[in-house]
Amino acid sequence: MFGADKGTTAEDRLNGKKLSIGIVQARFNASVTDALAAACKAELVALGVSDKDIDHVTVPGALEVPVALQAMAEKGKYDALIALGCIIRGETYHFELVANESGSAVTRLALDYQLPIANAILTTEDMPQAIARQDEKGRDAARVAVEMANLLESI
Repeated sequence: MFGADKGTTAEDRLNGKKLSIGIVQARFNASVTDALAAACKAELVALGVSDKDIDHVTVPGALEVPVALQAMAEKGKYDALIALGCIIRGETYHFELVANESGSAVTRLALDYQLPIANAILTTEDMPQAIARQDEKGRDAARVAVEMANLLESI
């Protein structure tokens, strides 16, 4: 069991020194996704992941994120992946479609490839909500990716 039973500390769970991480960032709502990416990458480095072990690609929007994640997963070189995006509710059903389909595809890829994928595709009502979440969610995604990569390695 991951945790106290194996003597694994919180520090061990968040040790990214030997990990390779892939990031896929949607460019739509770029001011938010750029901030997500900056916070995420800074946290990965703070957790010990080397800059050379972080691959970061961009795609047009949230619906394209899973395609790039799948291509990265198929390479077999990553310990974890991170999905970054920002979907803001509009006046049409498009918000639900993009939010549901991108979220479902990210989850399916994680399960199909048995690869941790931290999903930080924000789904908010408006831009102020997205801005309020961009830094913390970027950092959270980095911590989730590192912790889950270490967990799966220990199982």
